[in-house]
Amino acid sequence: MSATSAPARQTPIAVGEKAPEFTLKDQDRNDVSLSDLLAGGGDVVISFYPLAFTSVCGDEMKCYTTDRPQFESKNATVIGVSCDSFAANKAWTEQENLGIPLLADMHREVCKAYGFYWADLNVASRGTVVVGPDGVVKWVSAREPGQAVSNGDVLAELG
Repeated sequence: MSATSAPARQTPIAVGEKAPEFTLKDQDRNDVSLSDLLAGGGDVVISFYPLAFTSVCGDEMKCYTTDRPQFESKNATVIGVSCDSFAANKAWTEQENLGIPLLADMHREVCKAYGFYWADLNVASRGTVVVGPDGVVKWVSAREPGQAVSNGDVLAELG
């Protein structure tokens, strides 16, 4: 099954655009699709990160885990997406006790479709996209590799 049928883009997806559909494996090898996540009626926060087992990526995923109740109170689901394998994501989840789904974009189709691809390293670049229940992008943050997202900024865009 293809991760997404959307074409690659050179710049991050923009507010107001339809979010490309995708299906990827999580760290437990379950299929996770954007349409299934949106079926719950809330926002979906997609956090693209370059690599598991790295400092800023770990800080972001730990913060999402800690702040998960705040996201859930706004009827939002947070997922991480990287080019790591589901096995690497599983090991990282267990080591760091992470509490959000981490999706394996091993073919780089989703990060490219959303405009978060770091070609020099062949991995996802750092960015966050909030998709509303209607499947339309509500908020986008593209960041430099060492710059973590502020969950306060993300939470302010929800609900």
